[in-house]
Amino acid sequence: MTKSMNVLLAACCLAGCSSNKQTVEITVTNSTDLNRENEMVEIPVRNLEKLAAANGEWVVTDAQHNQVPYQITHDSLLIFPATVGPNQAVVYTVSAGVPEKVDTIACGKMYPNRLDDIAWENDKAAYRAYGPALQKTGEKSYGYDVFTKSVSEPVVEQRYKMETDSATIAQIRLLREQGQKEKADSLLNTKSYHVDHGNGMDCYSVGATLGGGTAALMEDSTIIYPYCYKEYAILDNGPLRFSVKLTYHPSVVKNDSNVVETRIITLDKGSYLNKTEIRYENLSGASTVVTGIVLHPQHPDGYAFSTEERYIAYADSTNNTQNKNGVIFVGAAFEPSLENTGVQWFSEEEKAQRPGAIGHLLGYTTYQPGASYVYYWGSGWSKADMPDMETWKQYLKEYARKIEKPLHVEVK
Repeated sequence: MTKSMNVLLAACCLAGCSSNKQTVEITVTNSTDLNRENEMVEIPVRNLEKLAAANGEWVVTDAQHNQVPYQITHDSLLIFPATVGPNQAVVYTVSAGVPEKVDTIACGKMYPNRLDDIAWENDKAAYRAYGPALQKTGEKSYGYDVFTKSVSEPVVEQRYKMETDSATIAQIRLLREQGQKEKADSLLNTKSYHVDHGNGMDCYSVGATLGGGTAALMEDSTIIYPYCYKEYAILDNGPLRFSVKLTYHPSVVKNDSNVVETRIITLDKGSYLNKTEIRYENLSGASTVVTGIVLHPQHPDGYAFSTEERYIAYADSTNNTQNKNGVIFVGAAFEPSLENTGVQWFSEEEKAQRPGAIGHLLGYTTYQPGASYVYYWGSGWSKADMPDMETWKQYLKEYARKIEKPLHVEVK
C-alpha cells in the first residue's frame, strides 16, 4: 500500500551490521486481526547504506529464501510487497547481489496526442487526469476518470495507440463522408477504447463532476471545482509504484485569490486504491475539503457510506447499461481525520450544468493551512475480480482500518 498506511518506522539500528556481513534483516509486524497480503512497505535507503557500499544492487528475500521484487522510489525509499498474517511478524532479508528481473506493473505517462491526458495503471485498474489541452477546448471535466481492466499487465499505452491512430481516424472520417456509416462504425469499434477488446475499457462517465474520487475545497456547501492540471511531474514509473505530482491553476477561495493546489497521486501494484496527498498554498484559514464520487441516474441508490468506518462506496452501472459493461465499484477510504460522509444531490439547475449526473457521494474533512490532506480512492470491476458491492465495501472498511494501524517495520 502506501507510506502513511503501512509504514511505521521504528528506530533503525545498523550498528550490528559489520562491513563484511552483507545482510540486513527487516521485521514486519502486523498488529491487527486482518491478513495483510502483499502490502507495500518502505525502508529509507540510508538505512541500507552499508550494503550499498559493497554492491550497487540488492536482493530482497522472504523467510523461505524466495526473492521478492522491490523498487527504489524518487524519495529514496526501498519498497517491496510484504505478506503478514493476523497478529504476526515476518522477517525479510536484504543482501548485496543481483536481483531477478521484475515485470513493470504500475506505470503511466502523459499523452499529448489525447489532449494531455495523464493516464496510469496497475494490475487492478487504470485512471486518468485531464490536462491543459482539454481545458483549452472549453470542455468541463474536473474529476478522475476510470478505465476498467481485467488483466494484470499494462494495457493503457496500447489503448491510446489504437484510439488516436491518425490513419484510422482519417479512414473513419472518409467512410462517413461517403455515406458508409456502418463500415465507419465497424472500423471505429475495432479501435475504440470504449469497446472491451479483451482487457477492459473506458465506460465511465465523468463530465463536469468530481468523477471517481477527486477532492475539492468547499465554501458554504458549494464545491470549488478544480479544472485540469497546469503542470505535471512523473516521480515514479514502476515497476511496483507509479506516482505523479500535479499542480493546478490559482483559484479564488473566500478572501484568498491565489490558492494553488498540488496533488501527489501514488498507485502501487496490488492495490485497488490510489493514495493522494493534497496541499493548498496561500490558503489563509481552515477550509472544508470534500472527496467526491459522482452519482449517475442509471443507479441512483447504489451508494453506501459510513463516517465511523471511514469509507464511501458506489456501484456504478456504467454509461451504457445495455452493453454488458458490468459494474464499476468506485470508492474512497479515509484517515481518522474524516468528519462526515453523505450525499449531496444536484438541484435541477445543477443537473442541467452537469448532464448525466444527479449528485455526489462525499467525505468531509477540515483542511488546515500548511498541512496535507491524505486520502485513498480507486475502483474495482465486476468483470475482473471484484464480484459485488458487499465485497467492495468490505475491502474499503478493512483498508480504513489498515490506514489507522499500519504495518510496523524495523530494520536491524
